[in-house]
Amino acid sequence: MLPTLQKTAGSDKVILVPADTGAEDFSFFQQKVPGLFIFLGGMPKGHDPKKAPSHHTPDFFIDESSFTLGVKALTNLTLDYISMVKK
Repeated sequence: MLPTLQKTAGSDKVILVPADTGAEDFSFFQQKVPGLFIFLGGMPKGHDPKKAPSHHTPDFFIDESSFTLGVKALTNLTLDYISMVKK
């Protein structure tokens, strides 16, 4: 699905990283069905990631303009997956 994400967001904006799901239960689901875990950036432009408030804190803020890209990415992932399964 990497090519789909690169096509949707731009190759320079997609970073493939080793799996790191922390305390997520996602890995248990993947034992039964294939899955994909993605992070959608939402930090406001101009903010320093090292100084930004982390998730689950009262000062956390997300730039909701990234939601549009998230919807496009999930839509394209779904369409490309369906086209692969039909082959």
